[in-house]
Amino acid sequence: MESGVMMKNSTLICVPIMGETIEKMVDDMNKAKTSGGDLVEIRLGSLKRFNPRKDLELLIRNCPLPTLFSYRPKWEGGQYDGDENSRRDALQLAMELGADYVDIELKVAHEFMNSIHGRKPENFKVIVSSHNYENTPSVEDLGNLLASIQATGADIVKIATTALDITDVARIFQITVQSKVPVIALVMGERGLISRILCPKFGGYLTFGTLEHGTVSAPGQPTIKDLVNLYSFRQLRPDTKVFGVIGNPIGHSKSPLLYNEAFKSVGFNGVFVHLLVDEVAKFLHTYSASDFAGFSCSIPHKVVAAKCCDEVDPVAKSIGAVNCIIRRPSDGKLFGYNTEYVGAISAIEDGLRDSLKINSTSGSPLAGKLFIVIGAGGAGRALAYRAKEKGARVVIANRNYGVQNQNGYENARARGLADTVGGDAISLADLNDFHPENGMILANATPVGMQPNIDETPISKESLKYYYLVFDAVYTPNITRLLREAQESGAVIVTGVEMFIGQAYEQFERFTGLPAPKELFREIMANVQ
Repeated sequence: MESGVMMKNSTLICVPIMGETIEKMVDDMNKAKTSGGDLVEIRLGSLKRFNPRKDLELLIRNCPLPTLFSYRPKWEGGQYDGDENSRRDALQLAMELGADYVDIELKVAHEFMNSIHGRKPENFKVIVSSHNYENTPSVEDLGNLLASIQATGADIVKIATTALDITDVARIFQITVQSKVPVIALVMGERGLISRILCPKFGGYLTFGTLEHGTVSAPGQPTIKDLVNLYSFRQLRPDTKVFGVIGNPIGHSKSPLLYNEAFKSVGFNGVFVHLLVDEVAKFLHTYSASDFAGFSCSIPHKVVAAKCCDEVDPVAKSIGAVNCIIRRPSDGKLFGYNTEYVGAISAIEDGLRDSLKINSTSGSPLAGKLFIVIGAGGAGRALAYRAKEKGARVVIANRNYGVQNQNGYENARARGLADTVGGDAISLADLNDFHPENGMILANATPVGMQPNIDETPISKESLKYYYLVFDAVYTPNITRLLREAQESGAVIVTGVEMFIGQAYEQFERFTGLPAPKELFREIMANVQ
């Protein structure tokens, strides 16, 4: 826990301005100021009509923030497709009229610098940039690129690459930390998001934050609102601890909202981010520094993540999956835990007790119930394990049970889980016709029905009449199609929000060593759409 006021870092937030008219640009520049931006990047290529002297004068005169002008040609991923001399002249004119920065591409940087030699205003800065829309080069190649840009006489170096894997970002962090000159180093795409959020930690000169979701000047840009409010961007420092939720897909997760608000409430110097991870082992090996201190694990990585840990909690080992990983600061060893199994089953038990009007002293209401779990991944394993402990009869319904592929039958996961909990296994295709008794419990532990695929459901509405209670681990949206149709069929429903909050209590305490602010967690999730 931190004492005193957390100091603001020096990394700037630049708001891209991409209006098609001067009027729209001026309006957006004022919004950028109101939103807390430090400067604006005026992208001249987005204008439908452009009168250089008149429009540049108007833009500079009416901008309430420092101005950065770019006029990106198509050969560097921009929109401008005209005469190169006219483009260069426009950027020079912006400088002469009082712009604070211009961004010029490495390919033409020497020519541009020669053209302004001896005429450059004292406080004016030239950003020389390189954009790679294919990949992220090696550290050696990035270092050479940085040196090449620096050799042009650039005041600020800008390198933008593309993330094929989230581990690509580590190389950008490395050159940012090692650079002796101001650097803007960002990785485009969803897998590169952390480069834009964590750049203050590594000494980046600026990041870009858009005014609205979907209005981006490069793939993967967050909004300025999220940077400032969700990620507390201004307070990130070199010693800030990094936490995140590992998954694929992962953009839907509300974990950053929950944990970052909780961190702020107790003054904890940490940030929680989305981590779109393809290979867990590769990710954990690459981000092995102690500052990458802990992770939540989501679909589909919970089982594999358990195998990547140096030690696994006995309960998580029995389940065969972890949803929480902690890195021990002293030696970097990874410890895996499963906090899902308690949260999910407790929520289901509470739903049964409330509907049956029984108290908690009479044992588990799950005892003797037929408990159907859809899915045999990490969440499914946690549910099945805990339901068995509570005395339920467990059946695992899995998509691949009995499905033959080139390696034979892919029923090992479902069958193995069923054997572990003394239950049975069926294929998901057979679930609609599986109703040996009434009053069963159904728990969906797959991503079926999760945003954006909200019209999907793992079971027909007709079959839901045989269930007394239906639980869905999916919490985006809160009420999935499965839950809506279950409720319409007369079943008691329990949302994934309850499981999400329940498992988050223990994770927060393991992340921070502090008591979880439980009321705040519930308040946050109650306000999530």
